[in-house]
Amino acid sequence: MKNIIVGTAGHIDHGKSTLIKAITGRATDRLKEEVERGISIELGFTYFDLPSGRRAGIVDVPGHEKFIKNMLAGITGIDIVVLVVAADEGIMPQTKEHLDILNLLGIKKGIIAVTKMDSVDEEWLELVMEDIREGVQDTFLEDAEMIPVSSTEKTGISELVSKIDEITETVEDRDIYDTPRLPVDRVFTISGFGTVVTGTLIAGKFKVGDEVEVFPKELPGRIRSIQVHGESEEEAYAGQRVAINVVGPKKSEIDRGDVIAPKGSMEPSMMLDVKLRLLADAQRIIENRTRVRLYIGSSEVLCRVVLLDVENLTPGDECYAQLRLEEPIVAKRGDRFILRFYSPMMTIGGGIVLDPNPSKKKRFEDSTIEELKLKEKGDPLEIFGDIIRSKSSEFPSIKELSTATTSPEDKLEKMVEELVEKGSVVAFDLSKERHVVSRSYFDEMRDRIAKDIDAYHKKYPLRAGISKEEVRSKYLKGAKQRVGDLFIAKLVDEQVLRDLNDKVSLLEFEVDYSGEYKDIKEYIESAYAQNRFGNLKREDVTKELLKKHKKLIVDQVFESLFENDILRKLKDEVILDTACFEEAKTKIVDYLKQNGEVAVGEIRDLLDTNRKVALSVVETLDDLKVTKREGDKRVLV
Repeated sequence: MKNIIVGTAGHIDHGKSTLIKAITGRATDRLKEEVERGISIELGFTYFDLPSGRRAGIVDVPGHEKFIKNMLAGITGIDIVVLVVAADEGIMPQTKEHLDILNLLGIKKGIIAVTKMDSVDEEWLELVMEDIREGVQDTFLEDAEMIPVSSTEKTGISELVSKIDEITETVEDRDIYDTPRLPVDRVFTISGFGTVVTGTLIAGKFKVGDEVEVFPKELPGRIRSIQVHGESEEEAYAGQRVAINVVGPKKSEIDRGDVIAPKGSMEPSMMLDVKLRLLADAQRIIENRTRVRLYIGSSEVLCRVVLLDVENLTPGDECYAQLRLEEPIVAKRGDRFILRFYSPMMTIGGGIVLDPNPSKKKRFEDSTIEELKLKEKGDPLEIFGDIIRSKSSEFPSIKELSTATTSPEDKLEKMVEELVEKGSVVAFDLSKERHVVSRSYFDEMRDRIAKDIDAYHKKYPLRAGISKEEVRSKYLKGAKQRVGDLFIAKLVDEQVLRDLNDKVSLLEFEVDYSGEYKDIKEYIESAYAQNRFGNLKREDVTKELLKKHKKLIVDQVFESLFENDILRKLKDEVILDTACFEEAKTKIVDYLKQNGEVAVGEIRDLLDTNRKVALSVVETLDDLKVTKREGDKRVLV
């Protein structure tokens, strides 16, 4: 069944609380001060049943200008507004401010209740209603039904309730499969139960036993029990007024403005990228870095407005901006917000969140403006692709993107598949998680890696290639080692690189032994090939070569022969021609297959060498997991 929240709005003392009591039979004022002063200070909540059988929650918000922040906390998540205007006063300052706020928050459905109709004559009532109609022009209420009521005499109440019921048919269902979020507007304790929070569940669903977190403080908790409209439930759904008993956090640790959401599902932020609109009748302009109060969800924080595409924002105009917050909050793309000056306190504008976790932006950058235009346009797949692009240097996992976007992982998995098929995203699959980067970032890194490896080849023409570890640490810092390996493997698959075990080279690269290098290489190779299993020392070969060549060049060729596996460096500085070493390995393995075990002395005789070389060969085979030592013998692994 569709869940509906109705909210009141209007000037102080226009009868909002009295009207709600007439509709529901219950009063919402709950503070002693409220009762004594006859005004709403805090938020009041109750519910009523509609003729269709639906049960609607109703929020009574304060009308006094001093309590506008409480009004803003309560208006979050409402579906239908009842704008309350007293017949004996008409539209007043707080009526106008509430109406501005509702417009800025994107409220679309509403009705106008003209209260205290019994206190004026028909002629006056008619004049007031005409004045109200003029006052709501160019707002979402310009074509709204206007119903005169008397809360004390119950006149017009049934008609008002019927009209609310009628409007509920046109309210869109909320997404109960989205990540659940409950902005907290009240927190208290109940003896024997502990901490209880209330708010409007604006997305998803919660069930008893769910592991949750209090954001932005990231306090872990668990849902012990749920109440909806005063009745215990196993589950709560988007669009319901909810009271949740949370095990874990203390009352003193939770504040109005915090958000209850699944564990790890949101990312606290100190910045928001937004589309901002200044009210046409705002009495001030917004200059760059103006300090204002931000109201979003049920939270209130101070921030500075960094104007990204205009020098100053004048009344009635819009711009892109980055809000730099003084305290962390959590938000989601598409969330609406209000801005107010704090001295004097007045509502000046509001807008919509385009990116809840952005990087710091510079003003007047074309790429930034294009990025924000895309995010404003609203195509989910394009926006998600852009988020991946902006986070590609971090090689984010689907889980991390789910946290950053407050979107379910399964939904993002499907979007990633689409983006991979379109060729705009590259995915790297580990056993339990998937990491992604944009294709543009992949191509950029591919070109940088290829360019730098080419320069490396030119600088070190005798080296086979660069180590994979160096590639990972220099170019793929944001990636886990396994993801970095998959990135390199993809460059091999795309025939950019050649895999050389722990190194890589450009596919077309070959070590260039020309000129002097060729002469040295051939001399060294010949010396060790002829020496076979004799203990020919490097310094002896080098000494002979130094008669014609510089030591630096000789050393470079030696290292190149090791690196390219032409020579094999064994234990105790023993060097063998690689072909000879492979011959030795084959002889030892064949011997072990026939005899089961072999001693170092037997290896010495088998290879016709000395004990030092025999021991170096077999210890190298131990390291390669070909053989292993048992006592003073070797056996096959």
